[in-house]
Order: sequence, then structure tokens, then C-alpha cells
Amino acid sequence: MNRLFCTAVMLLVLVGLTASTTAAESAQVAGTCMTCHKEKSPGLYQQWFMSPHAMHKVTCVDCHGAQKGDDDGYLHEGALIATLVTPQDCGACHKKQAAEVENSYHATAGQILDSRDAYLAHVAGGEPVAIAGCESCHGGKVQIDPNSPNKLSRKSWPNSGIGRLNPDGSKGSCTTCHTRHSFSIAQARKPEACSKCHLGPDHPQKEIYEESKHGNAYYTNMDKMNIDSDHWVVGVDYFEAPTCATCHLSATVSMAMTHDVGLRISWTLRPPISEYKEEWQAKRANMRSVCTACHCANFADGHYYQFDALVKLYNEKFAKPATEIMSIIKERKLLENPAAFGNKIEWTYWELWHHEGRRARHGAAMMGPDYTWWHGIYDVAQHFYFKMLPEARDFNDPVLNAYIDKLTTDDPMHAWLSTPTGELKEKIRSGEMQNIYNDLFENK
Repeated sequence: MNRLFCTAVMLLVLVGLTASTTAAESAQVAGTCMTCHKEKSPGLYQQWFMSPHAMHKVTCVDCHGAQKGDDDGYLHEGALIATLVTPQDCGACHKKQAAEVENSYHATAGQILDSRDAYLAHVAGGEPVAIAGCESCHGGKVQIDPNSPNKLSRKSWPNSGIGRLNPDGSKGSCTTCHTRHSFSIAQARKPEACSKCHLGPDHPQKEIYEESKHGNAYYTNMDKMNIDSDHWVVGVDYFEAPTCATCHLSATVSMAMTHDVGLRISWTLRPPISEYKEEWQAKRANMRSVCTACHCANFADGHYYQFDALVKLYNEKFAKPATEIMSIIKERKLLENPAAFGNKIEWTYWELWHHEGRRARHGAAMMGPDYTWWHGIYDVAQHFYFKMLPEARDFNDPVLNAYIDKLTTDDPMHAWLSTPTGELKEKIRSGEMQNIYNDLFENK
């Protein structure tokens, strides 16, 4: 039985052709919704009409129906409804998925409201950019406005941020990935679903993926990805390329699909200094099972060997010294202006780890060589040596200068600054220069 026929039968049921009085009353409300929205918002109606929800007789009021006492509930055409549909609402049917989202990094993204990122947006920019920029991806706190027709404040709605803080206490927004009202699983499997937020100067996963061989393979084999299949196991149902969902969410021959995006990530690549996550070996094994669906074990192990070394290089050579410099500056009260980001060196440090350092780390994680070097460590090195160190020297503080002197003279990773170019080239040719970094390739 095809989808259109199933939906047509369902619509006949909904307009009142049932034996149950309660079902008939419910169907009358649902029928009113569909009759009106088919005329007033035909695109919305058609999205729903062709969706799996319609096939399974899930109607407007099933998702938007509100209970008496709900902060965002209001009377609309005889029915008590809520504009906002939250993970708690979706969890009525998708219990497992809602629980996984609740425990995921995505659900905590709204915590940016108390972070330095949001502080910077508010003070250097202003509230409009924090709302339309930061909160549009991370999610904001949805405010209730009793004077609004739909009870939602226009400052906080619309918002489909992945970590949205909802009036019912739930966190997140399912429609970030499964956009309304089609709620397509195929759409969520495509990298474009992630690229609204995972791009740009501080976390360019979209650009890195497109640069990588994985992205190249996907975009040249999109018609072979079996993306609409109900059963979608890498190496079985498709094998030409992985997408973001493949690596972080979708099923493998040994793992079920999950909505917890952290279960396969072994490093923290966001903060100034990276650390292994709790239970990182198990999480790496999870990701490795994705890799070995298409690659041999030695290939996967070699990737992690190189990736780990890059993260450790970033940590030891740049992030830890830069962080120590900032600690000394603050401990000795050397900053001229009292406000965070009110001093130039704070911006230099911020961009070194928050932009350039993240690009390098994510580039190595996702096999994007240009982002690992030219958009990554190249920028980190240039700004560390020729912006941050000179700016730190400008304080002319004896303790700070002593730390920088020792770092650039005694640490072999930095001593290149005072070594003639010819001598350095010879050390590179002989392997002596490379030996400085041997420890970075050691396993934890």
C-alpha cells in the first residue's frame, strides 16, 4: 500500500469516520487543523502530508497539543495547543531517542549562555547578535510572553538551537536535525544537516569534511548512499563514503544507532588544552568500529597515532605555555583594563586556542590536512611567536620575562628561534629535529 493511499485512508478516519466518540472528537480537532493549514500554510501541510508521521497517523494535535497549566499552552480554534514542540513531547513516542539526546553534548549546548563566548557576544557585540547568532545554534532559554498570540517571546522564538532550554524543563530541539514538518531521517543523515552550526573560524567541521577524502567520496557518490533506506548500516547498506551521522550517530555492524553524539569521541577538542575524555578507550573503540567498516585495522590505528601526536603537539608546544603566560599575567595583575576581553593579549590568546587551535585539532581528527596546518598550526605558531610573546614582553615584568626566556631558550621545541636557518635545515635532514617530538608519538 503506497504512502498517498495510506494517508488518504487516514484522513478519512480523521474527519470523523470512527465508532469511538473520543476518537471522533479528537479527529474533528485534527481535521480542523489540516483543513485550515492546507489553505493558510500549504508548504507546512505538504511536508507533514508526505512525512512518516502522516503515514503513522500522527496528527498536528499529537505533537502540538497542550495540557491545562502548560506555560506555553493557549487556546487556538477550540483546541489547547503549544507552538513549541520539545524533546519531552517527542519522547512520548521516541523515548529512547529523547533519553539519548538528554544525555548528549548537544543537550548541554545551551550552557553557552553562561560562557565566555556569550559574554563576548553581549559586550563586544550586543544582545541582537547573541540572539540571532550564538543562540540560533546553541539554543537559548525560551521565554513566555503572556501578551504574545502564541505565548512565546519574540526574543526567544523562533529558535531551533540544539541545546534550547524549553519551558517544560527539557533541553534541546529535535527539529535542529529533523526539520519540521517532514522530520526526514534521510535529511539528518546528510552532512548538510550539521553544517548550519559546525562551520566557521572556530569549528569548521563542514569545511574540513568537504576537504577530506571522506567528503570528496560522499559528494561524488551521493546517488549511491542509499540514504532513504530504513536500515542504514555502514559497510552493509552503503559503503562509498561516511557522513557526519555515519561516524557519530548511525549504526554499524557492531553498534546500534544512537542520538548521543559523545559516545565515539575520545578527545576534548574544544577547550584551551585538550584532554582525553572519561572512558576514552571505550569511546575510541566505538569510533574505531565505524572506521573498520571500510578500512583495515592498521589504517585506523595509524590515523589515531598521527591524530594523537598532533593534539599533544598543540598542547605541549603552544596551549600550555600560552595558558601559563595568561595565568602569570593575571596573578601579577598586569592587565590594564578590568573587563575580560578589554586587553589585546586576551584576544590573541582567545583566537590562538578558540579559533586556530580548534581548527588544527579538528583538521587532524577529520583528516583535513589544510586545516591541520595552514588554517591551524601555522596560524597558532605565527600568533604565538609574533603576537602573543611580544605582547607579553610589553608588560616588562621580570617574572613573565623570565618564563618566556626559559621557554624560548631551554625548551628544544622553541629553541629554533635562536638557531641559524642552515643549521636547522641540517637538523631536519639528519632527523635530529624530528627527534624532539618523539615523545608526542608515545601512547598514553
